[in-house]
Amino acid sequence: MTEGSLLSKATQMSQSRLFVQLSVGLLLIAAGVGASCPIELSPSSVVVRYGDPVSVNCTATVSHDGMGWEASVGGIGITEVNHLPWNVESLTQWDISAFCFINANEQCQKNLNIIVYTFPEKIQINSTADSNGMMVEGEEYNITCEIPKIAPVQNLTVKWYNGDRIIESDVLEIIEPNNLKNTKQPVKLLSTFPFTPTRNDSGARFRCEAQMDLSPVGPHLNVSSQELTITVVFGPDVQCSNIIELMENESLEENCNIAGNPTPSVKWLKDGQPFNSTTPMRRENAGMYILEANGSLSVQKNIQVHVLYGPELNCPSIYMAEEHTPHNLTCTVEGFPEPVMVWYRDDEVVELPKTLTRLDAGHYLITASNNQSNVNATVEIIVHYQPSEIFELQDLEVHIGSTVELKCSSSGNPQPTYTWNYYQTDNVMEENEDGVSRLEIHSATAYNMGTYTCHAWNNKGRIFRTIKVTVIGAEQECPLEITPNPMVLEYRSRAQGATCSSTSAISTNVKRMYWEGVESDNMTWFTNTNEDWGMTPVCTATFQGIGKCHKSLNFTLYKKPDSVSIYHVHRLSSVEEGKEFQLRCDIVSIAPAQNVTVLWYKNQDILKETGCQLENNKTCKLSDVRSPVNVSATINVNLQRKDDEVVFRCEARLNLRLNPLPTTTSSTLKITVLYKPKINTTKLPKEIPVFRGYPEELVCEADGNPTPKIKWGYNPESHVNVSKGNLTVYGPGIYNCTASNDVGSASYEVKVILKEDYLPLIAGFVAVTVVAISTIFIFIYSIYYKNTKMRRYSLKNPKFSMHNGNVAHSNGDLQFPMTRLSKQYICI
Repeated sequence: MTEGSLLSKATQMSQSRLFVQLSVGLLLIAAGVGASCPIELSPSSVVVRYGDPVSVNCTATVSHDGMGWEASVGGIGITEVNHLPWNVESLTQWDISAFCFINANEQCQKNLNIIVYTFPEKIQINSTADSNGMMVEGEEYNITCEIPKIAPVQNLTVKWYNGDRIIESDVLEIIEPNNLKNTKQPVKLLSTFPFTPTRNDSGARFRCEAQMDLSPVGPHLNVSSQELTITVVFGPDVQCSNIIELMENESLEENCNIAGNPTPSVKWLKDGQPFNSTTPMRRENAGMYILEANGSLSVQKNIQVHVLYGPELNCPSIYMAEEHTPHNLTCTVEGFPEPVMVWYRDDEVVELPKTLTRLDAGHYLITASNNQSNVNATVEIIVHYQPSEIFELQDLEVHIGSTVELKCSSSGNPQPTYTWNYYQTDNVMEENEDGVSRLEIHSATAYNMGTYTCHAWNNKGRIFRTIKVTVIGAEQECPLEITPNPMVLEYRSRAQGATCSSTSAISTNVKRMYWEGVESDNMTWFTNTNEDWGMTPVCTATFQGIGKCHKSLNFTLYKKPDSVSIYHVHRLSSVEEGKEFQLRCDIVSIAPAQNVTVLWYKNQDILKETGCQLENNKTCKLSDVRSPVNVSATINVNLQRKDDEVVFRCEARLNLRLNPLPTTTSSTLKITVLYKPKINTTKLPKEIPVFRGYPEELVCEADGNPTPKIKWGYNPESHVNVSKGNLTVYGPGIYNCTASNDVGSASYEVKVILKEDYLPLIAGFVAVTVVAISTIFIFIYSIYYKNTKMRRYSLKNPKFSMHNGNVAHSNGDLQFPMTRLSKQYICI
């Protein structure tokens, strides 16, 4: 435990005691003890050593009916005075309590704060060490401070000192009585200080001090114990590591210190034999030693001893090696610490690889160094190697029709020989000169595209480099030709053959050519039209410079369907107008499904062209099955009444490279369109007039499928006649025509309005008027005619005067010129 932490703990404990005292005072104030009682105590608090006298005066500051002291010792009864002292000659009661009281309007009191204390004149310090104060380093001991009878214990502080330095405070243990930490009676205390000594604590002087603070009323008391001096026993302590490094001519004694109390005896052993630790060390003295030290204990330690000396380097001056062959070039070096060996080439640090290459040939400087010194040596390395990497030959792009040169060069010993591998054409020339091989390509074409490999070799090995030449403006071609291509054959038709051949006239360009899957090298492939459904014949060839390439025969074996049928998905022959329905076309055993297109016909017109689906609902075009399968297609149709009795059919067509395309058509499907009635309003206006006394026929006609039924709705009291769906009405009213069938119904309301017929009256009146006017006119004209044209008149009872010239009438102003008639007219 450090000195700082001990001081901090002491300060904290003192502050804790002060905090407790303040807290008690605040509680008393908060309780209001005596706060309003008109009594004064002098003194208000007393601190009395056990057995000493005590005296306290109580004064009343108001009128009262008597006052007194209530105390466990020296109590005084009610007395009518204003000053009343409480006196005790020898206070020997630890738990004494006393208070002064008065009887005024009501009794009140004030408590006297009394502390009875006792303090020892001597305290004792002890430890768990032996009687001589001997302590072993690293072991824990308890140093105790025994304090005899003391009270009150709450005011006690115990401090521990090492010399004059405080190291601990308030480490208390109540011995007698037990578990009475809050008692006011005297107790016996034991303060314990745990201590773990080190060798530096040997000779330390410990003491404890008891302090009692009874201020501000009482005294401040303290007493100190005698000093306890300790001796720390330790070791032997070997103050050197398990490994010792020393220079030549240094001794072991100089490099390993052994300490201890008591002073230990020391012995060094090597290989079981005593060794004088003062002997100057040589490199051959390095090794494992055993150190034996005897003191308060016996210690044995194994120590590895290293003797330091500079490096000694040994290397060959010339070394010859084969490239890429493991070498045995080594440089030996001795020294301690182990020297660091570094290889230099051209002033740069290098690491010599396990196998040497041509690039590793040259002069090397080798240095060996440690913390003692450094040395160096030189080595010349000569490497025999095969031809070097070909770097100048790189991938090349050339425009079609251009000329380009390929250059191949390599260094080696002996000088390399060159050969080329490529797809040979007439426009490529080869030339070797001065250790360099060149290829010149004139007027590059698509057949000059491919790989070009240059081989360089000597008796040490072979190297090659392959590049790719790309002709811009041309596409890589596989020089193969298949005849015929494409090939389309019908199922179970006569077999035909396809022949594969090279387009190159130079036979050495072709390494191998064959049909994949055909064991023989026969270059004609024959199909089996009974079963080669999924066959994709491939002709493959390997060419110089181009490598392996292939061409596929576009072969299709097809089969027309066994049947094609069309039907309503719900097997119906009629549909309702405006309701979408689905037609399905089933195509049985057709191949390949990927090439099937279904054409839908409505009457003679193509309605739509669709694909098809397999039985697993997978689209035909996505199928990888080439053999005959059953497929189907569907189409959604919406018909109107104008489409009644429409005829549908579907046609399966194979889209192949044939002319004409193979097709198969289904039988026809006739669909009847059912639709609800529609009333013909052109023959039945919304409003119809009827003349009184004249009947009116209402004609209700409706178009529908099935044929609709006509029903009239009207007032039962109406005078009507129904005949063949027509209604004859005789009077006004609302008449509702309803046309219905299995699909639906339609209604139409007609309003009949009554009108009076004045036309006969008007016609009669006009006729009478016309007759009257005509009669009058005829009459007047006859008179005129008779008077002007006739001499005789045979009118009924006429009695006219015969005059020459105008005839005058008494009844009017009219005068008619009358002439004699040669004939007789009778007016009827």
